[in-house]
Amino acid sequence: MPDIATDNTARRRFTVTGQVQGVGFRPFVFRLAHELGLTGSVRNTPEGVAVEVQGTPEAVEVFGRDLQGKLPPLARIVGLTQQELEPEAGEQEFRILASTAGHGHQVLISPDTATCADCLADMRDPSNRRQLYPFTNCTNCGPRYTITRSIPYDRATTSMACFPLCDACRAEYENPLDRRFHAQPNACPECGPKVWLTDRDGRNMAERDEAMRRLAEALAEGLVCAIKGLGGFHLACDATSAMAVAVLRERKNRRGKPLAVMVPNLDTARRLAEINAEEERWLTGKERPIVLLRRRPDSQLAADISPDTQFIGVMLPYTPLHHVVFHHLQGRVDLPALVMTSGNFSSEPISIGNREALRRLADIADLFLLHDRDILIRTDDSVLRVLPTGKPQFLRRARGFTPTPIFLAGKSPSVLGLGPELKNTLCVTKDDQAFVSQHIGDMENLETLGFHHEIRQHLVSILQTSPVALVRDLHPDYLTTAYALEQRELPVLTLQHHFAHAFSVLAEHRHQGPALALALDGTGFGEDGTLWGGEALFVDTQTLERKRLGHFAPAPLPGGEAAIREPWRIAQAYLWACGITTPDKKPWPWLAEHAQASAFVARMLERDVNCPRSTSCGRLFDAVSALLGLKLKIDYEGQAAIVLEQAQDQNVSAESRGYACPLLPSPLAPDESTMLDTLTLFRAVHEDFQAGVPTGTISRRFHLGLIEGLAELASSLAERTGVRTVALSGGVMLNLTMATLLPEALARRGLTPLSHEQLPPGDACISLGQAAWGRRAVELGLLRHPPQP
Repeated sequence: MPDIATDNTARRRFTVTGQVQGVGFRPFVFRLAHELGLTGSVRNTPEGVAVEVQGTPEAVEVFGRDLQGKLPPLARIVGLTQQELEPEAGEQEFRILASTAGHGHQVLISPDTATCADCLADMRDPSNRRQLYPFTNCTNCGPRYTITRSIPYDRATTSMACFPLCDACRAEYENPLDRRFHAQPNACPECGPKVWLTDRDGRNMAERDEAMRRLAEALAEGLVCAIKGLGGFHLACDATSAMAVAVLRERKNRRGKPLAVMVPNLDTARRLAEINAEEERWLTGKERPIVLLRRRPDSQLAADISPDTQFIGVMLPYTPLHHVVFHHLQGRVDLPALVMTSGNFSSEPISIGNREALRRLADIADLFLLHDRDILIRTDDSVLRVLPTGKPQFLRRARGFTPTPIFLAGKSPSVLGLGPELKNTLCVTKDDQAFVSQHIGDMENLETLGFHHEIRQHLVSILQTSPVALVRDLHPDYLTTAYALEQRELPVLTLQHHFAHAFSVLAEHRHQGPALALALDGTGFGEDGTLWGGEALFVDTQTLERKRLGHFAPAPLPGGEAAIREPWRIAQAYLWACGITTPDKKPWPWLAEHAQASAFVARMLERDVNCPRSTSCGRLFDAVSALLGLKLKIDYEGQAAIVLEQAQDQNVSAESRGYACPLLPSPLAPDESTMLDTLTLFRAVHEDFQAGVPTGTISRRFHLGLIEGLAELASSLAERTGVRTVALSGGVMLNLTMATLLPEALARRGLTPLSHEQLPPGDACISLGQAAWGRRAVELGLLRHPPQP
């Protein structure tokens, strides 16, 4: 190492921003400087990681190149600035300095990541002190976001602060050449967290590895167990046991909705499902989401795992604790596959605390595996599928991805998007980044509202930003609306639900300027006071001009919310709107069970009593599903549409146009907007139903006809406006047929489709659209006006 500055000495300062704290970045810098014979220092600062290196100009230049080209596995550089400095005489070494705190920072918080291969090797080594230790980690893996209170990311600001390091762990933690150098959750059986097993009354039954062994025995015997994991509790049972799965469903009140399955490795996953190369990449990657896979016909899984669809949600272990569970499960079951579903009652947030779980889950779980490392941030598992294009489509974005930001076009003031009622997320922007929260859930109870407040406060605090406005949905009765209007800290802006969908997908693609959008979902409160859901929109991300240019044919929803729970009501309403008031050759499928209620619905329709009008695309799917007798009542949102999609006969060629779905002048605004005549589409479904055409053929023709109608609508509006970019959003885009064939149909017409790639197309993307629109509204000075009522 040089001890004096000479003419052949250069000194340069690098300030690195991005995902560079808690990911082994400082040890990487230390080793790189050491290899190149450089002196200087590295430290975490509010501005990012500050690095100063001194040595020969050639070595400094190589350092700058390798700093970006040889990153640790979890690091991600977003910004890098360089500044030439005067060399310092007498500097002898390269040092890692203590972190400095301060208000405001430019550091990305690392998501939680799956156990790395090196840590797994430690756990499998009988001579290693971490053999089968369920909290093994290093700088390349393990918990991050779920244990972090604040930035800088140091042990004192995590839930590991209460676990003093033993001598062996401290030696690793302080050795810059060790992969556990400054691994903040570093621990071993002597100094780290421990697990124990209890009954539902909290009585201790076993500790440490004996607890893990007895847990595996209980699972093999068919019991339902609550397991404290990384971002909350899972409810687990043997996924091959029809009885265990039925008991879990009954106790959790989760009827029909698919259950996720965890298996120990890829070979086992292949026994359950067909897996292509891209799906394998997601299954085995550091994020370890639940991946939707096509179920094998000979799978040994209980039939009730995913009763409505041929797809199953599969994930591999992502914590050391999971790996230990499967280690002890070996030899006890023929197929090691466990249901791993969120530890909650349906509609409530996931449990994270030991006492909380014992209180809330005692009626569901037979046994509880607990540990004493606090979970600070509730985070569910992420769910995605791989589309035929090879691109991912999120159904839920949470663990492994949150709080990775979505990068926006240009820097703007911080804004808070509160999100919608169902599948809620919230979004905080900072500079050119949008931080969309993990899945929060359906805002239908005070528990979920409390979770919303918890995450809002945490994100604002950990990002050290100060929103200047918040954006809420137009719906007057949402819990988020009530909060927005009750709080007095920030001005309130309001954006209609489907326009938020449009601005969301455009924000993901950093699209600037005008665009068309097809927003296709269930129902959202429209600007005219009716229920929207099948909308063709014009928006401009620069001027914020927005206009409704087209929509589906309006149809009544007899009973409002009751119609959503009982799709047969919607089917009868569509028949009524088509002028069909009595059955023809074939009776309507619901008459056998609901004849009296059907007669009452007929009177409601005739008298227009409690029959709000809706242009919803999702409700159209519900109506067709019910008319075909596939689903008359639903157990969860979207179930009728899922069953309808599953029923398609794929032998009906995709080149077929399906049923006609023409364009007509809108009766709502005939001079300004276009109506997609979905009533004509529904009539064709009814005619084939009456003629005895197979259900699979009808379903396929319906899908293809709707896709062609939507593509024609977009093409017509493109000709009228001169805008050829079409954003696609809304929960209907989770339909695999729609997600695959609609973009293709648009592209064939010379249009440019934009689909979600970083967020789900359902309502979880709403908060991003609100925030992206809101920050531009702030730039345009809309906050000078009083908050909207």
